[in-house]
Amino acid sequence: MEQPPGFVAQEECGLVCRLRRSLYGLKQSPQAWFGKFSHIVQSFGLKHSEVDHSVFYCHTSSGKCVNLIMYVDDIVITGNDSVKISQLKRHLVNHFETKDLGYLKYFLGIEVAQSKEGIVISQRKYALHILEETGMINCKLIDSPMDPNKKLVADHGEPFSDPKRYRRIVGKLIYLTITRPDISFAVGVVSQFMQAPYIDHWNVVTRILRYIKKDPRQGLLYEDKGNTQISCYCHADWAGSPINRHFTTRYCVFIGGNIISWKSKKQNVVAQSSAKAEYRAMATAT
Repeated sequence: MEQPPGFVAQEECGLVCRLRRSLYGLKQSPQAWFGKFSHIVQSFGLKHSEVDHSVFYCHTSSGKCVNLIMYVDDIVITGNDSVKISQLKRHLVNHFETKDLGYLKYFLGIEVAQSKEGIVISQRKYALHILEETGMINCKLIDSPMDPNKKLVADHGEPFSDPKRYRRIVGKLIYLTITRPDISFAVGVVSQFMQAPYIDHWNVVTRILRYIKKDPRQGLLYEDKGNTQISCYCHADWAGSPINRHFTTRYCVFIGGNIISWKSKKQNVVAQSSAKAEYRAMATAT
């Protein structure tokens, strides 16, 4: 760390200060903070997820579990072991200055509502913000996010006048798909033209916004149906792209009847038959 102005002595002008603790604004601060937090949490008995480094978990043979999710300095704790959760909270209080905000209601733009029926997650506030930013708050409603008979191509028609706006809005729609799998395919299509959007591409974006305006509160319901059976559905449109005949794979995964994962992606290869396209979709899903 460089010495601050006015502090440097004449014979020590080439020296630097030794940093004994992390400060905000320094490059190593996030790593130092996460390293300390990870050590404290794992000393309690939680394991570090190898799939997502922001997730810590503890599962027992009796079926009890505790999960901890961290984003910067915001922490979400969930699970079915209330005793273990209380102990974890006290453990964190002993090492950090923390504030318990109660049941989760809002986190990273995601709204959480809990009831006897289950847990509902949505992005109503975020969706309304997108509609206000684009001036579509009073737009006409529509029943589907995209015309199934319309095929978008690049370099066709009139270029869109504000490519930065196109990329910004499509980026926000991508984040909205966290709780809206119903727009995942349509958003995936318009995201293919981020580099050089045209008017036809923007018209599809506005159609998606009109569909969102129909019910901005729409989200996902997670309820206990008494089983944890895993089921997966997949599909591929063979030679669906009019540009290069590439196909798009789509899948969704359910646990106990609740959707937990979904994806729509255009592949970078050409399938020689519909059977190969469907096989590629199944391989992607598994």
